[in-house]
Amino acid sequence: MQKYSFLSVFLIFKSKNEKMILITGATGLVGGNLIWQLLQENDRVVAIRRLTSNLKPLRAIFSYYTPTPELFLSRIDWKIADVLDEESIQVAMNGISIVYHCAAIVSFDKNASKISDTNITGTRNIVRAALENKIDKLCFVSSIAACGKSMKGDQIDEDLLWRDNQNHSVYSTSKYYSELEVWKGIKQGLNAVIVNPGVVLGVSGTETGSSQLFLQVKKGLLFYTNGGSGYVDVRDVVKAMILLTKSDISAERFILVGENCSNKDILSWIADGFRKRRPIIPLSKTVLLVAGFIMEITGWIFHFHPIIDRGIARTISHREFYSNRKVCAAIGIQFNPMKKCILDICDFRNKKDQLK
Repeated sequence: MQKYSFLSVFLIFKSKNEKMILITGATGLVGGNLIWQLLQENDRVVAIRRLTSNLKPLRAIFSYYTPTPELFLSRIDWKIADVLDEESIQVAMNGISIVYHCAAIVSFDKNASKISDTNITGTRNIVRAALENKIDKLCFVSSIAACGKSMKGDQIDEDLLWRDNQNHSVYSTSKYYSELEVWKGIKQGLNAVIVNPGVVLGVSGTETGSSQLFLQVKKGLLFYTNGGSGYVDVRDVVKAMILLTKSDISAERFILVGENCSNKDILSWIADGFRKRRPIIPLSKTVLLVAGFIMEITGWIFHFHPIIDRGIARTISHREFYSNRKVCAAIGIQFNPMKKCILDICDFRNKKDQLK
């Protein structure tokens, strides 16, 4: 008869009872910071990536938290899969208990088919695989872009209805219909929660998305727009995701916004963090719309995607306010002030530059 030591019995019991966690979008801003936090309380996690995926951004994210990122990178079990390849997702999800679906294209350009394929079809494939593999719980990362729009300037909450007749970007529409895929899964018995983060700020390891703000201000930026939105620290986003997934809460969506800030305030705090001059020249909505129209025409003639079009002009010149009351009541989370979040990011980037 084979004998086991107490330690070996404990390890066998632990391995049989430990829930395996899978993350999509692992090299992105939310996914990368989520993996770091999950590794603080789990021996290993599973993440999917394409063969062509670049892992440098994930290494950069980990370096924000530790001087030895390789030690933590070695605890990720990578599976080669693509959210658009349903078969590979089915295989990757075999034996998984918890899924965090963070993969998405965050873009405001006009490439509707690419955005819709990744965001909607990709989510549909994740939901189908989750149902097929009978996972315990799915946490889906949506966006405040998928929330309804307030017509009177009131705070937007989870109950405000989406209306197709309102002016929505391709990205907003894709995230709304992605959510519908999750709701269809919930009706079929899927245990899931949805989070709707605001504009997420944090260390991403790339100069895309919200990181572009830091890059532009560091170079010197004198202009600002009069709009504003709900902003949130990525560390709070992943904290809320983990708490909601561990809870008994299901079939609910939660707006994750730390503060409603003006664009001017955000840019000014970034300038302070880099010891640069604050932006002082406002750009009106009319000027932005004209610039967007000119860039659209130029892009059409010379076959490139403009950095600004009329849709982006409307977005960055509009002010919206979001309520975080529901998530605060549900899990008792306290959000970091956005000024602190920004100064932390700037401090990290300043130190990196000093080491170059």
